[in-house]
Amino acid sequence: MVSTGDSAPTFTATYKGSDHEPFDLENHLGDGPVVLAFFPGAFTPPCTNEMVALQDNHERFADADATVFGVSADSPFSQGAFASEYDLEFDLVSDMDGDTIEAYDLSVDIPDLGLYGAANRAVYVLDEEGTVTYTWEADDPTNEPDYDELSEAVRDA
Repeated sequence: MVSTGDSAPTFTATYKGSDHEPFDLENHLGDGPVVLAFFPGAFTPPCTNEMVALQDNHERFADADATVFGVSADSPFSQGAFASEYDLEFDLVSDMDGDTIEAYDLSVDIPDLGLYGAANRAVYVLDEEGTVTYTWEADDPTNEPDYDELSEAVRDA
């Protein structure tokens, strides 16, 4: 498990919905804090609630010069439709091969939602050097982070 104080595992993945632009975490370090919000699956009720809550807090994150990325094993097409449906202003990163989810030790199966090899719901805040300064991982896939606590962690990073 990735913990506070660790160097965040860097990764390359498919980026931002249907744009299919490659995403490289290292390209986003150095410009302010980075928030990685792993979620099990687009269009599932708990994930929709979380991504909408992150969108509702987007201005708070932007005020701290933070960049937010949602990360899931969904296809870029699903993520693009999801982002469009809920007017998400932050980017979603597709990890269809599961390498990033494995690197962060977040792989879970949620049979009730028909998800296997999905990302457990978790949030990491990285400082400009890529050091993990905040972690939160759900002990139940329906739980969400405390968004006030998360905002404070972003400001501190």
